[in-house]
Amino acid sequence: MIDRRQLLQRLAIAAPSVLGVGAVLPALADEARAARLIAANVCQLTPETTEGPFYFDPRLMRADIREGRPGYPLALRLQVVDAACRPIEGARVDVWHCDAQGNYSGYAGQEQGDQRGETFLRGTQMTNQAGRAAFRTIWPGWYRGRTAHVHFKVLLGERDLLTGQIFFPDRFSRAVFDQLPDYARDSTRGRIFNDRDGIARRAGQGAYAEVTQVEGGFDAAMVIGLSDDRAALL
Repeated sequence: MIDRRQLLQRLAIAAPSVLGVGAVLPALADEARAARLIAANVCQLTPETTEGPFYFDPRLMRADIREGRPGYPLALRLQVVDAACRPIEGARVDVWHCDAQGNYSGYAGQEQGDQRGETFLRGTQMTNQAGRAAFRTIWPGWYRGRTAHVHFKVLLGERDLLTGQIFFPDRFSRAVFDQLPDYARDSTRGRIFNDRDGIARRAGQGAYAEVTQVEGGFDAAMVIGLSDDRAALL
């Protein structure tokens, strides 16, 4: 029998070699550093994607959104910029996603029953002077017909400037789902990955986070690029 700590260690060892962590094009990485961006999707406008059925605002200004939910640790770093890659300070960023077993907080009819009254894996941060907001969370699980993803909104007060979804390279999701017991399910029927998820395909590469292995978990970074008309409202 392998305990949880050993499984985490095994995943950490496997990820850099088997999963190819750190394969970032040097030119893009250099450009991102020069512009002080946190990821190499330089100056791409982030696509609008569907909000989905599970959004609500629990009015929780917090960086750690885990609330004790089990799962593989994930540091999620976002940076909001305009079309010219200039950081946007003071934007409100909401994130929400399902847990390791595919449950969203706050709603009935979930994989593990009624989750009304719960607020796990939801939170809000305001961007700092560099346009950055960060969250401590877990790698999102899956539910029927959807690949692993995180929802986000960029808002000005109550005005929704951009609603999107963040996707991740399949190799990381496969490793997490196949190796960690928190993500184990009685059946994988309905489990899909990015190439079969219509929303992920339509969103394209501008909606993918740059993922690396760090001590104790994964780090995912993405630059959220607002179009000029939306950024002008801030």
